[in-house]
Amino acid sequence: MNARLLGLTILVLLLASSTFFPMAVAAAWPERPVRVIIPWPPGGSTDIIGRILAVDLTARLKQQVLIDNRAGAGSIVGLQLATASPPDGYTFMMTSTAYGFFIDKPKVPVDLVNSFVPVAMIGFGDSALAVHQTFPVKTVKDLIALAKKRPNEILYSSSGIGGFPHMNTELFTLMTGAKMVHVPFKGGGPAIADVVAGHSQLNFGSLVTVIPHVRSGRLRLVATGGPQRHPNHPDVPTIGETVKGYESRIWWGIFAPPKTPADIVARFHSETLEVISTPAFQKRFDTEGGAVVKMSSAEFGKLMVSEQNKWLGVIRAAGIKGE
Repeated sequence: MNARLLGLTILVLLLASSTFFPMAVAAAWPERPVRVIIPWPPGGSTDIIGRILAVDLTARLKQQVLIDNRAGAGSIVGLQLATASPPDGYTFMMTSTAYGFFIDKPKVPVDLVNSFVPVAMIGFGDSALAVHQTFPVKTVKDLIALAKKRPNEILYSSSGIGGFPHMNTELFTLMTGAKMVHVPFKGGGPAIADVVAGHSQLNFGSLVTVIPHVRSGRLRLVATGGPQRHPNHPDVPTIGETVKGYESRIWWGIFAPPKTPADIVARFHSETLEVISTPAFQKRFDTEGGAVVKMSSAEFGKLMVSEQNKWLGVIRAAGIKGE
């Protein structure tokens, strides 16, 4: 009788440890600050949006959500750090359209489909062609004509090899035959600063990144790259109005290291969705040039597959190599 009682006691303890205890741990998450790695330096669109998001997530999670900028190698440094982090729910990553990891490498070191768990889509933002105020280009036609007249003389800045501005410009040159010189930086912030200073003539980045400098009068917004004119800038034409079929929008999203517990991923997804659904966040996001897009983690994962295929096609067609 004592042996049977002992056996039942052990069985109950085993069930408790294997079933109830992990649920209790997950329910308690987070018990300390949560780090969000951004593989870009301060000042770019991902950093701007990430910091806005972190404030609201901190309030909801009752723990500090800390932004950790880890720039380098067109986001590869930060991506590798994030994917190798412990899958304990205390490290996530937020990034945006960038595919430097596909360029000129015998083996892809890390990617957004196979190296991470998709957590939450934040939204899309139009690309934007912005130029220094002294640059003699006021339309897309002007730029194409000047680039063909002076091939490989116009300098364009980017957030790095494979970054969003680089991809945008390569797609543009493929479709127009314009030839320009790529000047890569470690992120969107330094790239825009180079155009503001007049060293590079233009940037084909995100509207979120360029718009503060357009408002201040230091840059001129020539065109946007979405399927329609941006509602905040109805007088600014799209690139597609001149270059038929051209469309480029940046996405922003959150990822987790592989094997991060599904319930923690679901909780972080849910909390993020609550934040981006608020009128206050959407108004701020819209002001910066973005548009919230709500989708499940699985739908976000499917988007990553299609996006990687699209931009890998551009890389191969343009013959882009590392610099």
